[in-house]
Amino acid sequence: MPDIWGLPLFSLCLTLGAYLLGLWCKQKVKRSFCNPFMIATVLVGAFLLLTRMPMADYQKGMDTIGWLLTPATVALAIPLYEQTKAMQKNLPAILAGVVAGAVSSLLMVLGLCLLFALPREISVSLLPKSITTAIGMVLADQGGGIGSLTAGVIAVTGLVGVLLGPVFSKVFRLKNAICQGVAYGTASHVLGTTKALETDPLAGAVSSLSLVVAGLLTAVLFPLVCMLF
Repeated sequence: MPDIWGLPLFSLCLTLGAYLLGLWCKQKVKRSFCNPFMIATVLVGAFLLLTRMPMADYQKGMDTIGWLLTPATVALAIPLYEQTKAMQKNLPAILAGVVAGAVSSLLMVLGLCLLFALPREISVSLLPKSITTAIGMVLADQGGGIGSLTAGVIAVTGLVGVLLGPVFSKVFRLKNAICQGVAYGTASHVLGTTKALETDPLAGAVSSLSLVVAGLLTAVLFPLVCMLF
């Protein structure tokens, strides 16, 4: 194993370099499928497979920035504050949409896991797919699931929301910023919120509120759903 792999900054530089390359591709291609997060994930994953770099070594280097997940999520409250007046008028509709989305997400995962008779450990890991990584991994660990699997599923869910969100908005004619915000935040957490912010400031603010409410609601319902496995 090369000595450089053991350096804390190696994993950090590898990840940031892959993400910067993803940003460059997005600026050049200007298509939704050129998502920097997705490109960085693919590049880093390919590097780990080709070089056979131990995952433990990679994770050690990333622990230095792992604590940024929580403040990064909290920072999404800024657009929420800026759009407070606009959201107050539609708060009941926003909350109703988030509750419907969060509950249907849990029930869908529950139904599919029972249908395919997945092991309880896998099923519990899949339940928090539509909330932030910081909350989802904790819930999975507490419920007897696999935190790393949950993190991967959450990332995939966010990417799907970013890539297919604009398509579904056109198909179902979701032109209202509030509707788009609820959909992005409830279904694809932080990644969806970043996409909503690109679409409209109000959509980004509503998405920020939606992901918080969806996370809290999922945390409350999660233990109850786990009892059904």
